[in-house]
Amino acid sequence: MTQTSTIKARGYDAIEIGEHAELTRTVTANDLVFYSHASGDLNPLHLPELDGDGDGVAEAYAPTAYMAGLLSALVGNTLPGPGSRATDFKGEAGAPLKMGETARVRIEIVAKSGGLLTLKGIVEGPGGVALTAQITVAPPDNPQSFEAYELPDLLVRRHPHFDRLLKACDGIEPARTGVVQPHSEDALDGALKAAARELITPILIGKRTKIEAAARALGADITGFELIEAEDAEAAAATACRMVADGDADSVMKGHLHTDTLLRAVLSRSHGLRGDRRLSHAFILDVPGRDGLLFVTDAAVNIAPDLLAKADIVQNAIDLALALGLKVPKAAILSAVETVNPALPSTLDAAALSKMADRGQITGGLVDGPLAMDNAVDLEAAAVKKLTGPVAGRADILVAPNLEAGNMLAKELIYLARAETAGIVLGARAPVILTSRADSAFSRLVSCAVAALHASWLKTGEPAPGLSRDA
Repeated sequence: MTQTSTIKARGYDAIEIGEHAELTRTVTANDLVFYSHASGDLNPLHLPELDGDGDGVAEAYAPTAYMAGLLSALVGNTLPGPGSRATDFKGEAGAPLKMGETARVRIEIVAKSGGLLTLKGIVEGPGGVALTAQITVAPPDNPQSFEAYELPDLLVRRHPHFDRLLKACDGIEPARTGVVQPHSEDALDGALKAAARELITPILIGKRTKIEAAARALGADITGFELIEAEDAEAAAATACRMVADGDADSVMKGHLHTDTLLRAVLSRSHGLRGDRRLSHAFILDVPGRDGLLFVTDAAVNIAPDLLAKADIVQNAIDLALALGLKVPKAAILSAVETVNPALPSTLDAAALSKMADRGQITGGLVDGPLAMDNAVDLEAAAVKKLTGPVAGRADILVAPNLEAGNMLAKELIYLARAETAGIVLGARAPVILTSRADSAFSRLVSCAVAALHASWLKTGEPAPGLSRDA
């Protein structure tokens, strides 16, 4: 947070009884999390997502010490100002102040004696007075002024957009999902956790002995799930795809096998799920601090796509974004620069894709390019380059020029920006959940949620209730 003006202290003799100062502050989820980090207070009544008293509702009460800190901010910033020191504090808590509520914070000088000031402090919220305090303050002996000071940025690693996706799945039927060779603990555990959240109904396909061994290692009971014996990875993948093609399953999930083996089955002309478009992969990323999901494509399937393949990649990603609630997805076609340069073939493809969207060959979203990474996602960077239009600085979808660039971009966001991720293969007649052994349990869970929502959208043409948001 940046102080926007000089803050100036005043000494004892310059302050009169009756002077006052006030501020307003809305309690945010980040406020409560930062307070818990700083204090070590893990009382669930004060944490934004926990039910502290068992009534089924998260209370998210602002702690009394947090409210006292708001009074302290007025003392230290305004009255008497910087260099002041509280020597005594007596407080009485009142009505709860909750996350999302705005507090009016006020201090007033009520007495002066012996070089000390007595202040009355009040923190008042919508429910009434939340804290009343009497504060004794020693003002600075040598009052000084301080220029604006920029505090270091703080970022809470939260994933509200994925939480929204998971919540949206409450209104749809679990996707019947053929889980191909869940022979390892991580592969089976991801499917079982998704089943526990009613995101999928797993159909376990592979060697019975290996699946049962993985279940024993997890301490999991799989007796209630359908288990289909398959001799090897090729047979398991073919079985899962055939079940989807026959209407006996809604999606396919990768277990412990090579991606190439699974995708060969998906593309098989005899039993596969080949559609009208080229297959492509999309990472769906919940990046801390970003207002909305970010899609990166293609980072796992198409190594060096040509123009027509890129058109399918863009259309697949737009369709997925529509399924996940974006009304008008904005796709940025990335290159190293934002101007067309024949020496950079990716800029030529980007310009052609933009024109294809203008003429209705790509539908459902807005497409612009070439755009460099900075001016695709940052409005200030776009303004510096004098880039206008609805996509520059506002992109939802980042379309990489090739697999190498897309893969590096996605993994930089995951491992350096601490984004959480989900992954899915698009362009087939049904979603294909493509996870990695390095994925977290939460990532696997959200990948299943994305597949369930996409499968629902393919059937109905509508995102799940409560999921749509403005572009």
